[in-house]
Amino acid sequence: MHWNWVVNLTGFSTNATYVGFTGTPIDATIDVFGEVVDAYTMTESVADEITVRIVYEGRAAKVLLNNRKLQEIEEYYNRCAEEGSNEHQIEESKKVMAQMNAIIGDPKRLQDLAEDFVTHYENRIAEGATIKAKAMFVCSSRPIAYALYKNVLELRPEWGEIKVADDGVILTDKERKEIKPMERMKMVMTRGKDDPEDMYYLLGTKEDRKEMDRQFKNEKSNFKIAIVVDMWLTGFDVPFLDTMYIDKPIQRHNLIQTISRVNRKFGEKNKGLIVDYIGIKKQMNLALAHYNKKDSDVFEDIEQSIVVVKDQLDLLHKLFHKFDNSRYFNGTPLEQLNTLNKGAEFAQITQEIEKRFMYIVKRLKAAYDICSGSDAFTHAVRDEIHFFLAVRSIVFKLTKGVAPDTAQMNNKVRNMIQEAIESEGIEEIFKLGETGEKEVDIFSEDYLAKLDKIKLPNTKIKLLQKLLAKAIEDVQKINKIMGIDFTKRLQFIVDKYNERKESDVLNSIVLEDFTDEIIDLYFALKKEKDSFKDLGIDIEEKAFYDILKALAIKYDFVYPEDKLIILAQKVKEVVDDKAKYTDWSKRDDIKAELKVGLIILLADNGYPPVDRDEVYKEIFEQAENFKKYRA
Repeated sequence: MHWNWVVNLTGFSTNATYVGFTGTPIDATIDVFGEVVDAYTMTESVADEITVRIVYEGRAAKVLLNNRKLQEIEEYYNRCAEEGSNEHQIEESKKVMAQMNAIIGDPKRLQDLAEDFVTHYENRIAEGATIKAKAMFVCSSRPIAYALYKNVLELRPEWGEIKVADDGVILTDKERKEIKPMERMKMVMTRGKDDPEDMYYLLGTKEDRKEMDRQFKNEKSNFKIAIVVDMWLTGFDVPFLDTMYIDKPIQRHNLIQTISRVNRKFGEKNKGLIVDYIGIKKQMNLALAHYNKKDSDVFEDIEQSIVVVKDQLDLLHKLFHKFDNSRYFNGTPLEQLNTLNKGAEFAQITQEIEKRFMYIVKRLKAAYDICSGSDAFTHAVRDEIHFFLAVRSIVFKLTKGVAPDTAQMNNKVRNMIQEAIESEGIEEIFKLGETGEKEVDIFSEDYLAKLDKIKLPNTKIKLLQKLLAKAIEDVQKINKIMGIDFTKRLQFIVDKYNERKESDVLNSIVLEDFTDEIIDLYFALKKEKDSFKDLGIDIEEKAFYDILKALAIKYDFVYPEDKLIILAQKVKEVVDDKAKYTDWSKRDDIKAELKVGLIILLADNGYPPVDRDEVYKEIFEQAENFKKYRA
């Protein structure tokens, strides 16, 4: 719990001070313990990045269009807020609650509720707006929960199919043992002896509920939607739970504990969403203000996210005002894909424009993740958002790796890739960094021919840079000194490219020069990578050869080439002999033996005529390097 209240308890002893801690202090606690001495608020928790902000989306009007009924619900809340519990008030409360259940449980309303929930939930899934697709739906009673459950299954019978995980989800052997096949949507509540037979068996035993607990907390489990009434609303933490649908009257501390289920920090999650089907916004604010006025504005209305999306779209329109993206919306798949390709090129004209574009779309995405389930955007606007997100995915892949918003390249984008996969080498960009792709030899002539098809210079430079950096990284795992050398050479070219001026944009020769420099480095790495074959030694012996030769150049002494090759082979023999144990690099005795062996070997071979410590240091590091990656 992230509300840590400290209260002072006095009156039990004249010489003692008693301190109590509570997560959500109810009035009865304060009456006994006294006034709050100090509090750690939700606002402070968000500021400290321990929890995330909660966004409110009101959808009561979507399923209850009768204003008179909405007023009755509001009046009910006001009555619940009154203090006292005499007989008259208890009887009145029962009477009102019966009226409330009649409103909330109206069959037509529950049908509308199910339809809106399914649409909202699936929109968020389709837009990649939810972390792990986990959602909790809070109902006001068990019979109403069961009625809603049946209505949802009528719309989506597949949510009742027992599966291990979503189609396409890759599971490890360990995960296959841990994940129990289960429906996508389940009711989580205890059985009642008067429950209908179907509902009774659906709810399962205490052990079944324990298993549901485990599966809902598993990121990859097929169990995604939990329909609850009272269970799991307190003390149940699922950090990747980011969406809660509420259709139950809840007050004060119970409401705070309930909505706190979605404010846990997890990965890229920066907000939790509360979807309100009953009109609890006023109660949320009152509940928070009751305990601490600082938290009275801790909630963010979804309208704020909608405004942010519109503002960022406006900025993107201005940034892309010279770019024609019309073929993305009405062209053939090939034309759509080419437009995305050109859009990524346009976004990379200069480093300044690229950074600005990526920052704006990042803000757009964060806001859209929250409000994508709302009805605030037309299909045309959503298509525009998808365009910019898809362009960002391409640029992100070119510069950093797998794009975090690839899921938001919706079916339209994915389908056009499938239909136009051979388009100008662009498929290599979409495949870059994806898991499951077979390893390719980027030094093969076929692969280079594919890259040569890419005619847009900035895109080609970024892709070459990415591929070359990966190739250098792989080389460095075997030959540390070679990897360091090529890393420096590549970084020099990249720095020059990033410092290009806007005036160079129209000068194609400048970009062609950068491309040529990277390709020259590409061929230099390819040649160096295979140079061990010309020397008649293996790739690991070549690594020690490079160290010995580099030190000879550094300290300006001559050592015959034929003797250098033989010495490199002997060095590897000594290293292999002394470093055959997996923990050798942590054992001082073995490292001491290795150093003695190298001292004797180098002395016997007259190498080097300089201080030997650097030689040993370099050889030790190289030995650790390829032993680590070869293991």
